Amino acid sequence: MDGTLLFQSLVLGVLLGGLYAILAAGLTLYFGVMRVVMIAHAAFVILAAYLAWYFHRETGLDPLFSMVLTVPLFFGIGVLIQRVLITRLRPATLTMMSVLLTFAVALLIEGLLGLVWSGTQRRIQLSYSGSNFEFFGARIAVVKLIAFGLAAVSLALLFLLLKKTKFGLALRATIQHREAAQLVGIRTDWVAGVGFGIGLATAAIGGTALSLDATIYPSLHWSWIGPLMAIIVVGGLGSIPGTAIAALVLGIGQSLLQVELGTTWAQTLFYIALFVTLMLRPQGFFGGRLAQRF
Repeated sequence: MDGTLLFQSLVLGVLLGGLYAILAAGLTLYFGVMRVVMIAHAAFVILAAYLAWYFHRETGLDPLFSMVLTVPLFFGIGVLIQRVLITRLRPATLTMMSVLLTFAVALLIEGLLGLVWSGTQRRIQLSYSGSNFEFFGARIAVVKLIAFGLAAVSLALLFLLLKKTKFGLALRATIQHREAAQLVGIRTDWVAGVGFGIGLATAAIGGTALSLDATIYPSLHWSWIGPLMAIIVVGGLGSIPGTAIAALVLGIGQSLLQVELGTTWAQTLFYIALFVTLMLRPQGFFGGRLAQRF
């Protein structure tokens, strides 16, 4: 691999990693706050991408404007799911049963997407879809840069929310020790509901970013949930900074492998990383000190 191609791969890997980070942020919030494995998260990402495509088709507006509707909508749905469905699960079997419950939700979303918009592949064509520019010899697609910028700004705002506000303090206390948080007067059920809503709102943002440069179809979420789960495990469950670092590392690794070995081997990187993490460091490679700072 020559220097130009290597630099091109590194840049694309960073851009891809940014997208992975915002897509995986919600998953680590669900597990960190409530020990819920939200299998339906990727399905909500694809739902958000479909809504972005639909609004663009009907109004001609840029998909980014769809977030004005989808982010608050998904936040409300997240709170509703937590209050109506998750709270009914027994604490002793919460993690296992949440997998089954949210798997059913994912199937429901996929079925509704197929019913409303059929299984036909959809793609948004924007005025800048084919635009790119050169950066130190690397050609960068404008849509990828916009998606990365959206992800980076959203993650920064999420980090500030959780680090600098009273709600963030309550959420971090709930993540670190739920029972102790209750003893000092934190309404952990309320925190869990809002946390779940924020997690699903990140799915709306991630889905919009994904729609800018991806062909979407109802069952696409199944190809995303595995890599996203691998990212949050490698990064450290419950750690937003750890998840972001893992996303960037795996995004760069995937980009480099894709050039050298092809797409199939590049995709296996996530599962290899997941296996190695579970065998050598189940708490995650990037979630230790970073999680404590968070």
